[in-house]
Amino acid sequence: MSREALPFVAPDLSAFARSLGQALKTRPAAEPPGHVELLNLIARAAGHRNVQALRAATERPLPAAPLAAEDRPVLPLTANARKALMQFDSRGRLVRWPHKFSVQRLAMWVLWTLFDGRRRYTEREVNTILMAANAFGDHVTLRRELVNHRLLARKSDCSEYWKLPARPDAEARALVATWRARSGTAREA
Repeated sequence: MSREALPFVAPDLSAFARSLGQALKTRPAAEPPGHVELLNLIARAAGHRNVQALRAATERPLPAAPLAAEDRPVLPLTANARKALMQFDSRGRLVRWPHKFSVQRLAMWVLWTLFDGRRRYTEREVNTILMAANAFGDHVTLRRELVNHRLLARKSDCSEYWKLPARPDAEARALVATWRARSGTAREA
């Protein structure tokens, strides 16, 4: 590693600290991370793939400072997105299963954001995440629908689940951003 100075900006220090802490907790090794591993953990917590991606990003001009929450433009929600948002409580939990398919599809995008695309989950881990994410007590339907909507995939014996790399449309992105702002959830989509 070179000893060059890299400018480092964390737009949300709290989210950065949370992400770094979570990464340190999930490390398999018992001893502290080495120099390069720690650099990569810091880079990932800041939203980069690794320290090389962080270095490449610093070669580009820095973006303008992020706007304060009250100054950010409000993303317009469609009627379906507003209906989907109404299905979640103030803590971000899904309180009822929507009747309309287009609203169900949008709710699935919100739940999709709760999973990490870099790891594999057991069925029990998926159930735990979905039980915490809903208040109506049917995590099985949610798990099945995430697979049906091609947001999660699973082995044929259901022993392993993983998040599929999908790109939400503008309607789903607006819903997820509004859901995060309302429930105080900061996860990468």
